[in-house]
Amino acid sequence: MSEPLSGKVVLVTGGAKRVGAAIARRLHREGANLMLHYRGSEREARALRAELNAARADSVALVQADLLDITGLPEIVRNTIARFERLDALINNASTFFPTPVGEMTQATWDSLMGANLRAPLFLSQAAAPHLRKTGGAIVNITDIHADRPLKNYVIYSIAKAGLAGLTRSLARELAPDVRVNGVAPGAIVWPEDGSWDDLTRQRIVSHTLLRRTGDPDDVARAVHYLIAEAPYVTGQIIAVDGGRSINL
Repeated sequence: MSEPLSGKVVLVTGGAKRVGAAIARRLHREGANLMLHYRGSEREARALRAELNAARADSVALVQADLLDITGLPEIVRNTIARFERLDALINNASTFFPTPVGEMTQATWDSLMGANLRAPLFLSQAAAPHLRKTGGAIVNITDIHADRPLKNYVIYSIAKAGLAGLTRSLARELAPDVRVNGVAPGAIVWPEDGSWDDLTRQRIVSHTLLRRTGDPDDVARAVHYLIAEAPYVTGQIIAVDGGRSINL
């Protein structure tokens, strides 16, 4: 039985670690060739490429870029086409996350959070769209349950993810019928890397999760795979992968 993503090419932003790496492993296991974008995680990106290419030779390539540099976004797509000669899916996974309480917001924090979480997905999708139209491809945006229920003290981040949810629905209309556009909204999957959320904060979050536990990055990866490979009649939708937290806040 042939693999459903065999011969397909997927570009994953922020694909070197955490949720991005889980998405990469899942899609690669299902047969996809991957262009993995990273910004600063070169060591993790190279290790993941080596791991996946050991399983299937020449199936994974890397591209380094700062997504805040809007002029470089089309080059990411061009590099993907140059390497694999096609593009079947774009996963806008890369994200920036840090608090911006009222009174501490600046132009720099606005540019960083809006740039990574909203502007880059928009302009990367625009660059990818002509190639995705040719293959009848798909876009999946990794949003957040806090797009609908803002996270306290994370004003700009919440705004940016709300914008990304809106972008998902808007692009679904703009790119139909050739390209499907959907989103996945994770809940408590992985904690911030900077250790800013203490045990009490984490326990409070889990207590509002109906399944009473955190999720796994592969839970998000499974949803992404479904939207790319197993949902030909689904577009403009956002799937919450949050253990029920978004209906219990």
